[in-house]
Amino acid sequence: MTSFGGASSGMVDWNLAVATATRLVRPGPEVSRDEARAVVAELRRHAKASEGHVRGFTRMGTEDIHDTPVLVVDRPGWVRANVAGFREILKPLLDKMQERRGNSPGGAVFGALGGKVTGVELGMLLSFLASRVLGQYETFAPSTRDLPAGADGGGRLLLVAPNIVHVERELDVEPHDFRLWVCLHEETHRTQFSAVPWLRDHLEGEIQAFLAETDVDPMTFLERIREAAQSLVGGRPEGDEDDGGRSLVELVQSPAQREILARLTAVMSLLEGHADFVMDGVGPAVVPTVSEIREKFQQRRAKGASRLDMALRKLLGLDAKLKQYKDGERFVRAVVDQVGMDGFNRVWTSPNTLPTKAEIAAPADWVARVHRRAEP
Repeated sequence: MTSFGGASSGMVDWNLAVATATRLVRPGPEVSRDEARAVVAELRRHAKASEGHVRGFTRMGTEDIHDTPVLVVDRPGWVRANVAGFREILKPLLDKMQERRGNSPGGAVFGALGGKVTGVELGMLLSFLASRVLGQYETFAPSTRDLPAGADGGGRLLLVAPNIVHVERELDVEPHDFRLWVCLHEETHRTQFSAVPWLRDHLEGEIQAFLAETDVDPMTFLERIREAAQSLVGGRPEGDEDDGGRSLVELVQSPAQREILARLTAVMSLLEGHADFVMDGVGPAVVPTVSEIREKFQQRRAKGASRLDMALRKLLGLDAKLKQYKDGERFVRAVVDQVGMDGFNRVWTSPNTLPTKAEIAAPADWVARVHRRAEP
C-alpha cells in the first residue's frame, strides 16, 4: 500500500482513509485471472484507439499531446489515486484548520480524536464511490512511481476495470462495445486537459480560491464528514435524510464562495457535457451497439439504486453532477449546431471564453458574447 508519509498526523489520517476504504469497498465481479488480463489489455487498446477518434471528432490537439499515462486500476487503486489528489488539493485548507484547532471551542476534543476519526469516515465515503466510478482523469495528485503523471504537471487517465465489468454485466450489453464507449468518454477528458494547457491551473486556482474563503471550524468539518459517512450505515436519524436538500459542499459554503462555485459548476458542466456529446458523436461510427448502451446507461443514471444510495448522492452533490451531464451536453449541442465545431472550440481559448452558469442554460448568450467579441 502506498504510504503518504507524515499523513497520519493533522486533520486527516490519509493512510487510515486508504486502509478503511480498501477494507470496506465491495469486492468486484468474479473474473478468472486470464479474463482479468484480457480486460486490462482491451481497455488499454481501446484507450489508445480512442485518442484518434476523439481528436478527429473534436479537432482538438495533435498526436504528440498525449503524454499522460493510462492506468487501468482496481478499486483500491482508484482510492489511492484519489486520496493522493485530495491530500494535495486540500492541504491549504487543512493547514489553516490545523492552526485554528487549538483555539476553537472543540479544539481539545478534536485534538484527542486527531485525524483518525476523520480518516475512517473519509475512507467510508471513498469505499462507496470506489465501486461506482468507471473512469476518471485525475489531475491533482503529484507524480510518483506508483502513480505516474504526464510532463509539466499533467495528470493520468484512470480506468476502473472491475466497475466497467460490473456495469456491462448489469446492463447486459456487448462487453467490447461498452468498454470502448467508456474509453471514448474518459479520453475526451484527457484530451480536454492535454490540448488546453491552462485548464488544469485554472481549475486548481478556482478550487483554491473557494477553499481560501472557507471559514469552517474543525469540529464542524468533522461533523460534516461524519454526517455523510453515517448515511452509509443508516446512522442518520429517521426522516433526516434530506437535510434541507443541501449537499456536503453547500453545507460548508460561505456566501462569498457562491460566485466561485457558480463558475466551477459551469466549467464542470462544460467538461462533462462535452464528453457525453463526443461519446455520442463518435459512438455510431465505432460502437455498433451504441444506441442500446446509451439507452440502458441513461436509465441506470436516472434510476439510481437504493433509497440510501439516493440520499448519499444528494448529500455528496452527486445528483448535481448528473444534472451537469444533461445541461452541459445541451449547451455543447446547441453551440455546435449554431456555429459548428470550430466555433464551439473557441470555448477553450482562455478562462474568459468559458461559459458562465447562466450561459450553460442559455447557449445563444455565449455565442453572442464570444463570437461577437471575436468578429472584427
